[in-house]
Amino acid sequence: MTDDGTTTAGATGTLGYEQARDELIEVVRRLEAGGTTLEESLALWERGEELAKVCRHWLEGARARLDAALAGPAEQLRSGGAPGGDSNGDSSGDGGGEADDD
Repeated sequence: MTDDGTTTAGATGTLGYEQARDELIEVVRRLEAGGTTLEESLALWERGEELAKVCRHWLEGARARLDAALAGPAEQLRSGGAPGGDSNGDSSGDGGGEADDD
């Protein structure tokens, strides 16, 4: 963490969504409160832009996962397959309903 209370730019890539969001809230609060020098304000603004990018990346990834999850069952129904398994209702993936004990 830097002396202005924000983490360094190098740590941005390892931040989770909640961490980036919380730090972004703090950056905005400090900018809105004023009382910082021009240089400090610019550094905070740049950090805010980085954090916003991290948040956007996480949200886009979440949207893609949701879209894929929602498209998966619909695609299976269109192709004639049963959701969660093959067309005969067996979800084991081996194609058979019961094991042969011969």
